[in-house]
Amino acid sequence: MPFATRLIPSLFVFLATLVSASAFAQQALPTGVEAALARAKVSRETVTMLVVDADGTRPPRLAWRSQVPVNPASMMKLVTTYAALDLLGPAYSWNTPVYVEGTVNNGVLDGNLYIKGQGDPKLVLERVWLMLRHVQGLGITTVSGDIVIDRSAFENTAENDPSAFDGEPLRPYNASPDALLINFKSVNMTFAPDRAGQIARVSYEPPLASVAMPATVPLVPGDCGDWRTALKTDFSDVNRIRFNGGFPAACGEKSWAVAYGDPRTYSLRAIGGMWAEMGGRVGGQMREGRVPANLKPAFEFGSPPLAEVIRDINKYSNNVMAQQVFLTIGLTQKNRGTFEASRSALGQWWRDRIGTGEAQPVFENGSGLSRDERISAAALGKMLQVAWRSPVMPELMSSLPASGVDGTLKKRALRSGGAAHLKTGTLRDASGVAGYVHGASGRRYVLVAIANGENAGATRTAFDALVDWAAQDN
Repeated sequence: MPFATRLIPSLFVFLATLVSASAFAQQALPTGVEAALARAKVSRETVTMLVVDADGTRPPRLAWRSQVPVNPASMMKLVTTYAALDLLGPAYSWNTPVYVEGTVNNGVLDGNLYIKGQGDPKLVLERVWLMLRHVQGLGITTVSGDIVIDRSAFENTAENDPSAFDGEPLRPYNASPDALLINFKSVNMTFAPDRAGQIARVSYEPPLASVAMPATVPLVPGDCGDWRTALKTDFSDVNRIRFNGGFPAACGEKSWAVAYGDPRTYSLRAIGGMWAEMGGRVGGQMREGRVPANLKPAFEFGSPPLAEVIRDINKYSNNVMAQQVFLTIGLTQKNRGTFEASRSALGQWWRDRIGTGEAQPVFENGSGLSRDERISAAALGKMLQVAWRSPVMPELMSSLPASGVDGTLKKRALRSGGAAHLKTGTLRDASGVAGYVHGASGRRYVLVAIANGENAGATRTAFDALVDWAAQDN
């Protein structure tokens, strides 16, 4: 065959490929989405979008750059929470064992009390109080020895720098995971004005042992405005909170949650402060240590079930709770409470449960509070389709914010009046939504929309338009 003749089929294939690639590049997006992107001055090349039926029986309604790995921000919590539901079950709970070493006589424990953290994501103040009341129910009001906390279940997590991600160490969302995570390592300060005394009374939850906390702050005139700045709070000394300014009288009662400046000692200080507030005494020290071998628990304090925990994680995008669940997967599947073990366990689960048809995600801490985590819209969409067909679909679905109803979507109702359950995600340079949209026809769709880039936050209107478009399918 002459060379020119042999060249014609090859040239035809090449030209057809170019035409196909050009058509893909010019793929039409829904009109409302395209217009919203243009108004926001966001390039379509910085977004990835997928709309496909939840049961996976039809071609995608829309697939735009869906194979491109992107930073999903908090939408990575979808992977962590579904994997946990699938591996551990919706009824899984965390136990915090409490050990009594010694004898109890006339309210005095002649020995040490041990509390061993095992990753409970929801050991908030009310539940810590109940746990300590249980200790008092054993007849203990005074510990003559030490109160010891054992946080060895998670390895090398308490040393994480809370300012490493964005330079905001006092933001509660930056709290590091901990085997004994109490109240997200934060202190809630409530300011209540007393106009007669020209002061605001300050209360703290929890009280922290060995930390000086002023009971009042002067009232100052003027509008409420930026009242936190007006306080001129000084957190530089972890043993003392100082207010160098005042609280605007016009504000009324206000609350402010801050992460404690020395997160490693927070659990000790919180338990010590609450124990003292409850009338308990300690003859020895509050310290870290290990539970002695062969010592049996006096009781185990149980957490709410996983199905309840993931509602807090997904509806309110709680980062540290997501990381607690992520580390629990490693602890239960690999017998190691480390990020490395959890990444390995999640990777194995993904290959076994989701498959290898799409590129495997890049995991770091499972919360999306990361610059390195990556997943494609196609991969996340496939996982959501698998989840839709799974026995734990109701628990996952109910954990997601409902449009215009609750969580991070409370103020984002659909213009069409449709319904959707979607996880949101926002970082400085990443934004999006992913989850399930309920079509007017009765069909259910998986939707993933993610933007990466300096102007990612401006895509909100475009992605809301995409959700509306997906819902209007009749």
